[in-house]
Amino acid sequence: MIKEVLDVMVEMANQGITMLCVTHEMGFAKAVADRVIFMDQGQIVEQNNPHDFFNNPQTDRSKDFLSKILGH
Repeated sequence: MIKEVLDVMVEMANQGITMLCVTHEMGFAKAVADRVIFMDQGQIVEQNNPHDFFNNPQTDRSKDFLSKILGH
């Protein structure tokens, strides 16, 4: 079921529909997001485009999260 929902969201994004999506599915976020906003305890820690967020995180908290989730 998750894949079907994500597929519909990708289709909507491809049609130019703006969405705000809160997710822990980092592969999905990396693939379809125009902007990533990383939050911790209700506060914005970092915001960037997906390429820079995933490849060059700017904060220690983001780096720690990505290392645990993606093995970076």
